[in-house]
Amino acid sequence: MATVGDFVLKRLAAWGVKRIYGYPGDGINGVIGAFGHGDTGVEFVQARHEELAAFMACAHAKFSGEVGVCLATSGPGAIHLLNGLYDAKMDHQPVVAIVGQQSRMALGGDYQQEVDLLSLFKDVAHEFVQMATTPEQVRHLIDRAMRIAIERRTVTCVILPNDLQELKAVETPPREHGTVHSGIGYTGHAVQPRQEDLQRAAAVLNAGKKVAILAGAGALHATDALIAVADKLGAGIAKALLGKAAVPDGLPYVTGAIGLLGTKPSWDLMNECDTLLMVGSAFPYSEFLPKEGKARGVQIDIDARMLNLRYPMEVCLTGDSAATLEALLPLLEEQTDRSWRKRIESNVADWWQVLEARAMNEAKPLNPQRVFWELSPRLPDNVILTCDSGSCASWYARDLKIRSGMTASLSGGLATMGSALPYALAAKCVHPERPVVAMLGDGAMQMLGVNALITLAHLWREWSDPRMVIMVLNNGDLNMVTWEQRITEGDAKLEASQNLPPFPYAAYAELLGLRGIRVDHPDQVAEAWKQALASPVPTLLEMVTDPDVPPLPPHVSAKQAVHYLRALLRGDPDATGIVTATIKEVWDSLRPGR
Repeated sequence: MATVGDFVLKRLAAWGVKRIYGYPGDGINGVIGAFGHGDTGVEFVQARHEELAAFMACAHAKFSGEVGVCLATSGPGAIHLLNGLYDAKMDHQPVVAIVGQQSRMALGGDYQQEVDLLSLFKDVAHEFVQMATTPEQVRHLIDRAMRIAIERRTVTCVILPNDLQELKAVETPPREHGTVHSGIGYTGHAVQPRQEDLQRAAAVLNAGKKVAILAGAGALHATDALIAVADKLGAGIAKALLGKAAVPDGLPYVTGAIGLLGTKPSWDLMNECDTLLMVGSAFPYSEFLPKEGKARGVQIDIDARMLNLRYPMEVCLTGDSAATLEALLPLLEEQTDRSWRKRIESNVADWWQVLEARAMNEAKPLNPQRVFWELSPRLPDNVILTCDSGSCASWYARDLKIRSGMTASLSGGLATMGSALPYALAAKCVHPERPVVAMLGDGAMQMLGVNALITLAHLWREWSDPRMVIMVLNNGDLNMVTWEQRITEGDAKLEASQNLPPFPYAAYAELLGLRGIRVDHPDQVAEAWKQALASPVPTLLEMVTDPDVPPLPPHVSAKQAVHYLRALLRGDPDATGIVTATIKEVWDSLRPGR
């Protein structure tokens, strides 16, 4: 007898689901058991924690273009999913959560592990969260959860009471009043705007003398079209963090990251442009965009809800980024005055020299910028990069040069800690033939990473290419928050809050049967990357870095400078080190290439 649990897997498989990330428990036993009842082609990947499973489902969606699916038991297991699901929601990734619940007869009885899951998931899965109460519902609940996740690029949730999972499946509901008869398949949106809207957008862009392009995650598949449009308009391209892989950093007019973790060329690009073309981005920080009224605006996004949200745009185009840019291109006029482009290229060239000089500054013991600078030329051609939140994201955003064919992501909208390693694991599950590099700080490593390493040790022998590098910045400090306290609040570092207990990351990796390399001298950095990227066993690189090297924003405001000085006057325990490191950083920015 096929049960509801069996049918859930069968229906997900019919939608193209190949892999489910999760953790077992009695609230979901009927679905877990179904993995062993027949060959549906759906693989169960056991995470160490439900939060990791949800992160992996989000990353699966990011790196495959498919729906990510995660599975958890009732009560505590379901609660654990939330952070990873919010990561998916805020980065607009299609993820379906399948969660268990206590038996239907117990509901409302203050039963053990009984949590009001409909209310719990109502925000994160507000587009669709439903609990099945009869087998006849299950088909259309799975179908709608999948379809809405794809259509809305969001999180959906199906709740299954544990007794329902054991009942006989109803694969075809009866043809009678009150039943729902759903089907499988999704055709997608029309991807190109109307011709008259394209012409209005082209008129704005053609009138611009100083055009700036901002590319986000929605432009990751539009590389060639972005380059063609930028070349025709003589524009520069800045990138939101989630759009880091949208265009290669080797192009002389690509200014790199924008925002608090961004570059000075991107700051200058936005402040000096007269026209802004925003493509597939929901970049939130208005202070890094042109001043309102200074630049005309055109925006392209597949989701009309995200249009005209960050900057007052003159023309908004709803459509796929690549298709829209390709349709726009014939309407654009060649910009003959290349002085704006030359200025951008000069700024970018100077900036790379500044970054190199900063990376080579002495630190105690390692300069974190050098760790990333030395990685760039050694990156394999088709590498997948994942990064965590924290100061490591600053160096990832600025110092790492992405090349064509590479893939990269992090937690953008939620900016949560703990995502880099589960992202990397999911990337290897989706693309076992590609090398992967995960970059994270010691805070994220202690939070979730040490657990995720156990999964890595369990899975890596199944991959056709075992190359995976986990780079941990070991500075003993919750570094980004420490600097935020100094710069935004004017507070000295609070050691009780910010200092991390010591942990032997490389030795722990060795204990698990992985390779571990500990680096505490700058002359060892390049060779360590070389060894790790060539290793036939996944390798953890423990880089012992200096927490006093400041992740300076591209523009330091007077208010930030005052707060910084106030933090020093309040007796910051690292005052001498941070003053010395800051002077070096500022000096390098004043003397690029010298």
